[in-house]
Amino acid sequence: MSHFTPENFQSCAIGMLLGRAAILKDRILDWHLESEGVTAAQFKVLIIVTQYQVDTPAELCRYLGLDSGSMTRMLDRLEQKGLILRNRCADDRRQVRLALTADGQRLADRLPEIGAAAMNELVGVLQPDELKALESLLAKVLLGAGDPLTIRRFGDR
Repeated sequence: MSHFTPENFQSCAIGMLLGRAAILKDRILDWHLESEGVTAAQFKVLIIVTQYQVDTPAELCRYLGLDSGSMTRMLDRLEQKGLILRNRCADDRRQVRLALTADGQRLADRLPEIGAAAMNELVGVLQPDELKALESLLAKVLLGAGDPLTIRRFGDR
């Protein structure tokens, strides 16, 4: 369904609102993660590795929409912080597998608590039914676009 035309596009706010919400979410996460020494971007990597059992840089790139160079730099930082290990696959030495270190696992165990506090700060102004509607609408948009993480989380409704 087409909602926008060149004539009404200037009055369209959906792109701006989605973008600003994402920026605010990352700022709030950064603030909540400051004491842990990780950023919102690093949080996303750790959450995906932990909650979705993603264990290759290539898969992480697909889920996060990052290029391999950006992902390499991100993993370098997480490795320097002692949170992840990169291991060559025994069957195919070209492939790298990711694993959490003991410190990485301790942090990963706290991520749901940290994430919940941050998301409550972000959407605390919404009533429960409003939050459910917002999640449902965003999931519908992302499923319609074929987003792999959303499909994995919500299925192909």
